[in-house]
Amino acid sequence: MSLPQRIRNFCIIAHIDHGKSTLADRLMECTGALAPRERVDQYLDRMDLERERGITIKAQTVRLAYRAEDGETYQLNLIDTPGHVDFHYEVSRSLAACEGALLVVDASQGVQAQTLANALAATAQGLDLLPVINKIDLPNADVEGAKRELREVLGLDPEQAVCISAKTGEGVPGVLSAIVRRLPPPRGVADAPLRALVIDSWYDSYQGVVVLLRVVDGEVHVGQHVRLMATSKEYEVLKLGVFDPHPADVTELVAGEVGSLIAGIREVRDTQIGDTICAPDAADVVQLPGFRPSKPIVFAGLFPTEPGQYEELRAAMEKLALNDASFTYEPETSAALGFGFRCGFLGSLHLEIIQERLEREFGLHLISTAPTVAYSILTRQGEVHTIANPAEFPDPGDIDEINEPYALVTVHIPKEFVGNVLALCEERRGIQQHLEYFGTERVRIQYLLPFAELIFDFHDQLKSATRGYASLDYELRGEQPGDLVKLQLYINGEPVDALSVIVHRDQAYYRGREVVARLRSVIPRQLFDVAIQAGVGGRIIARETVKALRKDVTAKCYGGDITRKRKLLEKQKAGKKRMKRLGKVEIPQEAFLSVLTTKGTSQGGGKGRA
Repeated sequence: MSLPQRIRNFCIIAHIDHGKSTLADRLMECTGALAPRERVDQYLDRMDLERERGITIKAQTVRLAYRAEDGETYQLNLIDTPGHVDFHYEVSRSLAACEGALLVVDASQGVQAQTLANALAATAQGLDLLPVINKIDLPNADVEGAKRELREVLGLDPEQAVCISAKTGEGVPGVLSAIVRRLPPPRGVADAPLRALVIDSWYDSYQGVVVLLRVVDGEVHVGQHVRLMATSKEYEVLKLGVFDPHPADVTELVAGEVGSLIAGIREVRDTQIGDTICAPDAADVVQLPGFRPSKPIVFAGLFPTEPGQYEELRAAMEKLALNDASFTYEPETSAALGFGFRCGFLGSLHLEIIQERLEREFGLHLISTAPTVAYSILTRQGEVHTIANPAEFPDPGDIDEINEPYALVTVHIPKEFVGNVLALCEERRGIQQHLEYFGTERVRIQYLLPFAELIFDFHDQLKSATRGYASLDYELRGEQPGDLVKLQLYINGEPVDALSVIVHRDQAYYRGREVVARLRSVIPRQLFDVAIQAGVGGRIIARETVKALRKDVTAKCYGGDITRKRKLLEKQKAGKKRMKRLGKVEIPQEAFLSVLTTKGTSQGGGKGRA
């Protein structure tokens, strides 16, 4: 049994690409957790998507055994976390299971937007921060500048920072020593009744639901009966395990330890992230506070390209929602796309990742509609409706007021790009809140932006305006009234709600022109003309036409009477009219993607990794 005094639970938090996963690799190597033949870069990034994109999507845990200078062996429970703002929910779950955090700062970039956001989140949960300045081996590393920003921006003592190169391993043993000396042990009570926090869960085809838990008080052992407090369901513990980093079975987990639990849980709905596990007969056990559940802020429709895959999609979403509690879904029907689901996400990159995981892990083929946000609409009858689907937008004559969500956007940039960023934010209807210079080269800008403007290719435009040097963080800040309209798309006079979007009235004409032009380039030619129109409130504001394919019906006529050719052409013309009346236009996936783009850029929720 491990004494709680010799356990350290900590996570690694940082901005994107500041070296969290590489530092985790070096910590595992220094403690002998990995054999030389097993060493690969970003070992804990186990999903193909994570390796392809070079980002961490899911938080991962690993138990390390470290022999300190005092001769004692310590159990270090490490949680590697994502850095992208769309996966901040993963970070919040990791913080709830820890007493301390390594705050990694890139010596060449200094404190960035999400460095600040993660540091504030960790401090709010009462965690002790251990600053780590990484990448000191780079030619442009500015260690003294990074230390100065730690003090000026975060209020941390720069003398407490450990300077390392996670790539070469320089200084990493000092991190292990500092973890033992400066991060606190677990605060749980070993002989108290069992209380454990559910910090993650996933579905295994052979073993059912696997629960990742942190034992706060007491202990849990194989064969024991436990109760999930949220559902009041009881189970017998069949297997307990830890990751060191390979899965290993254990007979018990005690206060302060992190591990996995398998108890024959078959229903994915029975486990809730943040729930408390206790003994069945514990009547007076106080439920753990857990952590605030995530609230989706970006919505889109996901539809199978083959109607027969609807039930498969439902089952896949159930399993994926167990592993990602920040993802929500509910059934939806579209006249153009059939049966599907209206899904909620934490951002545009989150949407991309979920769609790609559904397609890869479950063999589905999906179409996604344009992402949107939730709007509050006050009708003239005094009723308030919240809509996240353009198809539910009421008649303009019934609307008294529309409120849209706003976000406080924090951008860190080099000073030479200030003008470009200010112009971009003003163009996106932003309201400047704060502008501050720190150091000699860095500027922090804060704008209040409509969240709909933020999810619509803002990341790509920001990266282009700053040559990739900008870093971005945001948090929702309530709602404000807006002059918003529904931009309705029509194909041959038929409304296609799956292609419709909600936009500001001032941008409706320009957006309508862009969208119909893009649709014209991606909808294939038919045997009849295809009219593509955009309208607001029943008034058409833009139109493009995909011209019909034309077969040369007069090819076999060699000279002779011109009336023969005219007769054939008139017959062809009459046939095309009939086809136009009866025909149905096939709309490819590219048409739906075109609604997401503007000014020739791709929709940038994640690939720009702002």
